[in-house]
Order: sequence, then C-alpha cells, then structure tokens
Amino acid sequence: MPPHALALGLITLVAAIVNGALGYGFSSITVPLALLFLSNRTLNPALIIIEVPLNAYVLWVNRESVPAVWRRVSPMILGLVPGIMVGTMLLSSVSPDWLKLYTFVVLLPLILLQAAGFRRPIKSERAAALVFGTGVGVLYSVTTISGPPLAIALNNQGLAKREFRAALGLVRLAESSMTGLSYLYVGLFARESVALVPWIVPSVAIGVPIGAAIIRRMRSETFRRICMSFDAWIVGFGLSKLVQSLGLIPGLAGYSILAGVAVLDTWLLYRFFSVAHAPADETPELKLGPTG
Repeated sequence: MPPHALALGLITLVAAIVNGALGYGFSSITVPLALLFLSNRTLNPALIIIEVPLNAYVLWVNRESVPAVWRRVSPMILGLVPGIMVGTMLLSSVSPDWLKLYTFVVLLPLILLQAAGFRRPIKSERAAALVFGTGVGVLYSVTTISGPPLAIALNNQGLAKREFRAALGLVRLAESSMTGLSYLYVGLFARESVALVPWIVPSVAIGVPIGAAIIRRMRSETFRRICMSFDAWIVGFGLSKLVQSLGLIPGLAGYSILAGVAVLDTWLLYRFFSVAHAPADETPELKLGPTG
C-alpha cells in the first residue's frame, strides 16, 4: 500500500460526492487536503490519469451543444498551450514546499470568490479568453485545478446550461490531455504517482452517484457555498502551516491567516443565509464526472 493511500481514498471520496452534487470541485477539494502529505509532483499525474477519460465522457454526453460553443472557447484552448508549458516547467523545477505555498496563495482568492457568488460579465471576450486560457493553463498544470475560475468565466458569459456543459467539457478535455502529454514529455509519471490511481478510482465510482442523490434533496447553491467554505478553511489551514514551516511567519502568528479566512468566510456564510437568493437552477452546473 502506498503511504497515505487510504487517506487519499477517503479524501477523493468526499471530493467525488461534492463533484457528483455540483458537477465540479473534485480537484479543488482533493488537492488542498492531499497536499498536506503529498507533493504536487506525486499527486498531479495521478489526478490527470483519472481526469482525461472522465472529461472525454463529459464532452461526449454534451456533444450536441459543441457546435454552438467551440468558436467561443477556441481562443481559451489556444491560450492553454503556453500556460501548460510554463506550469509544467514550474512543477518539475520549483521546490515542493514553495510550490505548495504558491498553489494555496492562488487557490484561496478563487475559492473565496466562489463562496461570495461573484458574477461579472467579461467584455472583449475573445481577447480576454486567450489571456485567461494562458492563466488557466499555468494553474491547471501546476495544481490540476481549473474548475473555480472556469465556472466563474463561463457562468458570467450567459451560456445556456447545455452550452455551459459543452464548453466546460471542451476546455477541460483539452487542458487535461495537453497537460498529460506535457507531464509525459518531462517524465513526471513516476511509479509512486501511478500507484495512487487504484485508490482514487473506487472513490470516484462510489462518490459521484452519492452526490447526485444528495443534491436532489438539497438546494444546489446552498450545498455549493458550504463546500466552498469548507475548502477555504482547508486552504487557510494549509497556508498557515506552510508559512510556519518555511519560516515566513514564525510560531502561532502563522495561524493569523487561518483566523482571517475564518472571519471572512463566516461573514460570507452569514450574508448568504440571511439574504434571499435566486432559485438554484439559475446557475448552470455540470453534473457529470470530476471537473476541478
């Protein structure tokens, strides 16, 4: 049994339940927890092996809407290429602890934006999509996470539900496939990474149907906000531990980051539950397979 394999299996089970309910969030739940005992270099290749076939399945299920969206997302997919190349170089060369720190620093504001329900349409869509794709390519190849920024960007552009699913499937399959090829080229598919895959597959197979059943009994927006808040606390804790271990903020003062996240997230939850919200089905969500 690989070290921490059982813990990874339990983490991915929880993440798969979240993903089965919301349609995204698998990597954004798995990665912050798993990075407490694994490095990005070990974890990422295992997740890529899982995500390529699942993203292909998602795209196949929503193939009828591909003609309506492929032109809109093609600049984003084009932008992925240099981003993935840069991200793969960072993953293979930067110190694991510092890479974890950078991962948490980037993830935290994205998760808090999701928890806050941020929405703002983007003007000059094609030009913005190219730059955005490069940023997503770097983020995904370093962390295997792209769900939060993609959900924000695609939701903001007024896509219908089926179009949203097809667009997300196109981008996710492109980024996971290109990242897999990039990892293969630089030799990141080590034996210890591949050994983690059998511990993830059963969790996905069990967790996704459970999540789909849960969401039929709970408002999806409420479940999403609770999950994102949980994720924010995980990242806040991981960031606090890292700044201590790297000597950036010594002693208990390092937990000031976690305290700040807790205060902000508590306020966001209070605001959400105390204000009337639109129906849950207003926001398009993908219901099939881990997407980030």
